[in-house]
Amino acid sequence: MDLSQHHYSISLHWTGNRGDGTASYRGYGRDHVVRAAGLPDLAGTADPTFHGDKDRWNPEQLLLTALSQCHMLSYLHVAVKNGIVVTAYDDDAEGTLHLNRDGSGEFTSVTLRPRVVISDAGQSELAQRLHEDANKVCFIARSVNFPVLHEPLVVPG
Repeated sequence: MDLSQHHYSISLHWTGNRGDGTASYRGYGRDHVVRAAGLPDLAGTADPTFHGDKDRWNPEQLLLTALSQCHMLSYLHVAVKNGIVVTAYDDDAEGTLHLNRDGSGEFTSVTLRPRVVISDAGQSELAQRLHEDANKVCFIARSVNFPVLHEPLVVPG
């Protein structure tokens, strides 16, 4: 078994046909359902700016979520490897999307603001530096073409 390759699959089903399909820009819904085997359905849509439903997840939020989750999981991993006991972790992340005149757009940056509580105050400096290591091994951060910035706060517990 080759452990260097991992494959992921989802199914996406558009539920926004209001009867006339995409006959007009405002005439169709952006709602859709994302499914993966064994997991609850994820209700998706476009950002409300682009006629989406504010009560559903949009792709921009999901990309930001993936970066935040990946950094946390990577950080917990490097913390264990370096003997740091993390007792709590929260993040308030933000991303900036730039829209171009031609209707395209791209994220220009993401800032993660993890707040990490550790059990040993004497390891605060190392715990702070480990965010750099976590960024280097985060699969999602390594896959995007914009900066993923970090403003971590390490708090002794």
